[in-house]
Amino acid sequence: MEQLSSFVRHPLFRPLAALALLLAVDFFMIPGFFRLEWKDGHLYGSLIDIVNRAAPLILTALGMTLVIATRGIDISVGAVVAISGTVAALLIGGTLQMHGGVQEYASRIPMAWAIAAALGAALLCGVWNGFLVSSLGLQPIIATLILMVGGRGLAQLLTDGQIITVYYQPFFYLGSGYLFGLPFSLYIALGVFLVVAMLMRKTALGLFIQAVGINPVASRLAGIRTAALIFFVYMFCSACAGLAGLMISSNIKSADANNAGLLMELDAILAVTLGGTSLGGGKFSLAGSVVGALIIQALTYTIYSMGVPPEVNMVVKAVVVFAVCLSQSKEFRHLMPRLFGAGSKVRRSTGKE
Repeated sequence: MEQLSSFVRHPLFRPLAALALLLAVDFFMIPGFFRLEWKDGHLYGSLIDIVNRAAPLILTALGMTLVIATRGIDISVGAVVAISGTVAALLIGGTLQMHGGVQEYASRIPMAWAIAAALGAALLCGVWNGFLVSSLGLQPIIATLILMVGGRGLAQLLTDGQIITVYYQPFFYLGSGYLFGLPFSLYIALGVFLVVAMLMRKTALGLFIQAVGINPVASRLAGIRTAALIFFVYMFCSACAGLAGLMISSNIKSADANNAGLLMELDAILAVTLGGTSLGGGKFSLAGSVVGALIIQALTYTIYSMGVPPEVNMVVKAVVVFAVCLSQSKEFRHLMPRLFGAGSKVRRSTGKE
């Protein structure tokens, strides 16, 4: 009984219960939802699709987790996704060449250099955000709003507002390839999660981030380099968004600066809050953010599979964001017992009369 009580009180219980409830609904509403098939050397099925589509959001949510843990916010991740995908697509492209009498597409420059350039562009975005927040003292939502607007505009300027198509086959493996029967993007997301989780648990970095989120002034007086730490988390968040942009561009075989990563910041923030990370800073959960990303992707898959108009998806997400914000409000939690207590008193007095 005591073990059950401690499990219910665990921070991951609510997000895992929400994910299990959503999957249970899918089991009854979508025929063959849990069916897995082995074809052409890898697994097919609805669960595989959800995990594969959720990988970019998982990466973005991991970066957003550390930013929110320091009392910050980054609403520019969608623009960083667009910039990263655009740079990679422009550098790789794909020109038709003859090799041994066979026509095949070749990259404009080596793919490793193109990927490095795309991630470098994403890191520069993180440097910009980190400088504005940690050095100039701008409010995080204002600092990242600048890049949210300007970054997507820059990506559109690079592409002249057009969709840049990629024809280089090896690049497609990053977002739609398979390794040992599972999506390759899943291994990337899992690898980033394990590295970050190890840094948070095996080093003092996690403790420092929590301390800055709880009280940045006291942390600075205690000897923690608060500005450098905040600068780092914004760089890391943009790097994760840049990697997500590479996945998305690889998956759709093109770069769409107008729509790539659009409103992804909403999904990332929602995934982080669903996972139990406090919007007030200090308390964070990497595993919870991963579960939150899976919840959002499963919810999107459910809405589309049931034939509900896509517009409803935004309404549902808005309702979920509202509910999460209420659940994290101390005033609301203190108000609820009073409301229910007042209601019960009215019912008791009415019964006595």
